[in-house]
Amino acid sequence: MARIASVVIPSEKQVETALTYIYGIGPTTSKAILAEAKIAPTTRVKDLTEAEEQKLNDIIATKYSVEGDLKRLVTNNIKRLKDINSYKGLRHKAGLPVNGQRTRTNARTRKGKAIAVGGTQPKAASKT
Repeated sequence: MARIASVVIPSEKQVETALTYIYGIGPTTSKAILAEAKIAPTTRVKDLTEAEEQKLNDIIATKYSVEGDLKRLVTNNIKRLKDINSYKGLRHKAGLPVNGQRTRTNARTRKGKAIAVGGTQPKAASKT
């Protein structure tokens, strides 16, 4: 089990795919890191030497913001938008889509479970 950027990455996968398990590193960034470290993308994580692991750790630590630091940065950015009451901040507060997506239909991930509105239940008979 290799530990890169304080994340245990799967040892059976190719290095290019395994690096994407780190928050903040996607496929493109993974390729760039491997090119800089001069490691073949098809190499399995279990076949990496200690020197290669250390090289990957150094590159990620110096050039990329990942895991906790990146999560903290994103959270602070959202908090700042909420504090200054910008439009995007208000959308975050309301739990609605932020980037202009439609909400009449869809947007269920952001809005949560649909709530039925009016006219669906029969009225109970009242005594007169």
